[in-house]
Amino acid sequence: MRIVVVAAGSRGDVQPCVALGLGLKGAGHEVVVASWEPHRRMVEGRGLVFRPVAGPDPDRLVEALVAAGRNPLGYARRFRPLLRPHVGRALQDCLAACEGADAVVYTPLGFSGFMAAEHLGLPSVGSVVTPLFVRDGGFPSAVLGRPLPLPGSLYNRLSHPVTEQLYWRTVEPLVAEARREAGLAPMPRLRGPLGDIHRQRRPFLLGWSPHVLPTDGRREGWMHATGYWFLGHERGWRPPEGLRPFLEAGEPPVALGLGSMGHTRASEAGRIVSLTAEALELAGLRGVLISDHAGTNAGTDAFLPENVVRISGGVPYDWLFPKVSVAVHHGGAGTTAEALRAGTPSVVVPVVPDQAFWGWRVHALGAGPAPIPHKKLTAENLSAAIEEAKTNPGMRQRCEILGSKIAAEDGVARAVEAFERHAGKGH
Repeated sequence: MRIVVVAAGSRGDVQPCVALGLGLKGAGHEVVVASWEPHRRMVEGRGLVFRPVAGPDPDRLVEALVAAGRNPLGYARRFRPLLRPHVGRALQDCLAACEGADAVVYTPLGFSGFMAAEHLGLPSVGSVVTPLFVRDGGFPSAVLGRPLPLPGSLYNRLSHPVTEQLYWRTVEPLVAEARREAGLAPMPRLRGPLGDIHRQRRPFLLGWSPHVLPTDGRREGWMHATGYWFLGHERGWRPPEGLRPFLEAGEPPVALGLGSMGHTRASEAGRIVSLTAEALELAGLRGVLISDHAGTNAGTDAFLPENVVRISGGVPYDWLFPKVSVAVHHGGAGTTAEALRAGTPSVVVPVVPDQAFWGWRVHALGAGPAPIPHKKLTAENLSAAIEEAKTNPGMRQRCEILGSKIAAEDGVARAVEAFERHAGKGH
């Protein structure tokens, strides 16, 4: 089969789809990844075919998320002008990329892939790595962060259609205009396509471990929690000069990973770095601070204690996290998954709601202390959380058990099997 994977967003949104694409390619399929131009190197560097799809700079997307904070309506206000210049061109790009394909995989921000598949009469399979477009009473939509302490699952169940409508209301005017320009029939304006996707039991691949987030068994026929889709570090990668000797020079240090937030060069990222360095000094612990962008927060280097080093340009978490005692991070889906697989306790400092969601799950699993919202972060409460994560033997044991379960899964292989069942291997 010729399969087009339409993925958009930050690196954390697209990287799991590259791992899935490699799995589909390994199963004998021809795979094309259609995504925003900044992700070309990641896709082509792994040997997959890349097709560009119009979209905003991923860094601006992350900046909009940070600026919106915990307010879902803030997303709508900021996303619409950010996406408006690109939606029409993105649909045209997707239609071109999917021409001659046999099936399409799409993500929430790659929803133009769904529309292209519908127009071309192709089978399509949705994919998510955090709870969006997934109606499950066991947990809320990730857009709303963590569950409320209400009896039963009414809040959880209602959160999914509510956030779907918020998403649709945000993009509907843009979608309507794009479809007119492309000569496509309009979609239902009021209810949108998402309700039909659920009523028709359209298949979705859920890229997380059922050991981390169990799903409603009533939906297993079309909603598949496959396990994580890990993309290992590139062959031939070497750690930055001085990092390996630092790791080997004493007890395992604490790691701070900024993830996509480091791409924004935001002052908030610099504040978290400074507070983390101060917290490590208070606790008398060694630390590794990782910035994905070379030069990000470079001004903080002069204030770092001698037992803390900063690494610019990023370090693969699958290499680093097994070598540290605690991982301090923002709670992004991919970063959280890597820490859990490594069996390393996490201290989550969420900035946006989906990060708060994963911080809640880490704490509920006993794999880390309660998350600390970034606006409430101090050197003192961060130092106390790191100390708890480092010294709590029960927490470390739970992390190790959960990590071994995740490591034993092959989420990509299970996702490929589920995709083939729905899309038809011989289509």
